[in-house]
Amino acid sequence: MDLGIKGKKALVCASSKGLGLGCARALAEAGVDLVMNARGAEALETAAAAIRAEFGVEVRTVAADITTETGRAAVLEVAQGVDILVNNAGGPPPGLWSDWEREDFIRALDANMLTPIALIKALVPEMMARGWGRVVNITSQSVKAPIPALGLSNAARTGLTGYVAGTSRQVAGKGVTINNLLPGIHATDRATSLDKGVAEAQGISMEEAHARRCASIPAGRYGTADEFGAACAFLCSQHAGFIVGQNILLDGGGVNATL
Repeated sequence: MDLGIKGKKALVCASSKGLGLGCARALAEAGVDLVMNARGAEALETAAAAIRAEFGVEVRTVAADITTETGRAAVLEVAQGVDILVNNAGGPPPGLWSDWEREDFIRALDANMLTPIALIKALVPEMMARGWGRVVNITSQSVKAPIPALGLSNAARTGLTGYVAGTSRQVAGKGVTINNLLPGIHATDRATSLDKGVAEAQGISMEEAHARRCASIPAGRYGTADEFGAACAFLCSQHAGFIVGQNILLDGGGVNATL
């Protein structure tokens, strides 16, 4: 399928690896020029070079922490005029409800709610003026079904979801869509970290932790970054202009709900 976005320009945050890289690759395959951001310069440049070589698109990189004001300013200086924004940032650490203090929640909100909102506010007005734009926020299945050990993520990402629910309806008439992709467990560094935590807490091997988690997923496996990226690219395509303010699960059926 021709996604109809060849020649567009996208900012993909936290895109040196994992789900962000999957999204960057899928957009590049569709002919989209990229601004890629991540904190680690070496991994970012490696990922960008591979995309340039494979897909022949223009890729600019900004190594910066997108969750800080300084980092956002550096990224936005390069990303002005983008047609597509993919918001992404690493999730807060797991723990118990009794572990977290106000400062922990502030850090989670800064990374997973307030940073995406700041980028939306900075970039969407130009999209509206041009009459076309796409925003995809990578959130979590925990928005639909809270995960007890990820209370910081549950709270911050649900806050972003509420913001998008209202904002997306206000900008859709100008040709700009905002939607959320809700990943379940995917084969990324984040999954490895979570599996390691389970293994240590339960005194089991990483292999057993992985197998137990797979057994809880109807699809029987972890997702891949490539299939996640493909879903992101479709939401950014010319075919997705009537999809507004939606929360789309990519979790292998993990959330057991009718609606």
